[in-house]
Amino acid sequence: MKLLEGKTAIVTGASRGIGKGIAKVFAEQGANIAFTYSSSVEAAKELENELNTLGVKAKGYQSNAASFDEAQQLASNVVEEFGSIDILVNNAGITKDNLLMRITEEDFDKVIEVNLKSVFNMTKAVQRTMLKQRKGSIINMSSVVGVKGNAGQTNYAASKAGIIGFSKSVALELGSRNIRSNVVAPGFIETEMTAKLDEEIVKGWRAAIPLKRGGTPEDIANVCVFLASDMSAYVTGQTLNVDGGMLT
Repeated sequence: MKLLEGKTAIVTGASRGIGKGIAKVFAEQGANIAFTYSSSVEAAKELENELNTLGVKAKGYQSNAASFDEAQQLASNVVEEFGSIDILVNNAGITKDNLLMRITEEDFDKVIEVNLKSVFNMTKAVQRTMLKQRKGSIINMSSVVGVKGNAGQTNYAASKAGIIGFSKSVALELGSRNIRSNVVAPGFIETEMTAKLDEEIVKGWRAAIPLKRGGTPEDIANVCVFLASDMSAYVTGQTLNVDGGMLT
């Protein structure tokens, strides 16, 4: 029996990296996948085809999670197309790193809007459906940076810490309706983005991690499967650090 058999999941920002890893592992576990992407039309098409070959229903939606109206529209399209929304993974995110003295107001606002307001937008958009079903699992992607902070990332850290507070509040509000809300805080995960970094810097990062390696998108996806499935039926309001021991 697959852990997510017959469930429908929305995964935001899934055309690459962690989001793509989550979409694939969820599909392997039997979930139907509605995923969003912002601009990578070709990558989205490829992913859609790949997921469909796994024998589940999958569809990509070009949607800006930072837009309240587009989030509402997306949720209603998914219910129409798939019939339910059992899992929401808020994964869409960006960085615009700089020291506080150099960061612009625009770069601060943009990161808060895409990373944090999108979580509000999407949670609000799926809430009605989940309340009607009297079940649902919401998984929000934070970061070790949201837990401990990081120089040069005040905007990103604020957005990711905000996600933790938001998720705990949602867990308290919706728990009586059997809707769970949890956070995953990834550490150093090796994706297309990190592949562009200087190899020596990456080696230094790996050496500082107790497990002596960077994580993979699958490492994050497997924890998300647990939180999305009925195996975690009594887990809500929690933040799981998936970081190879970085915050130990």
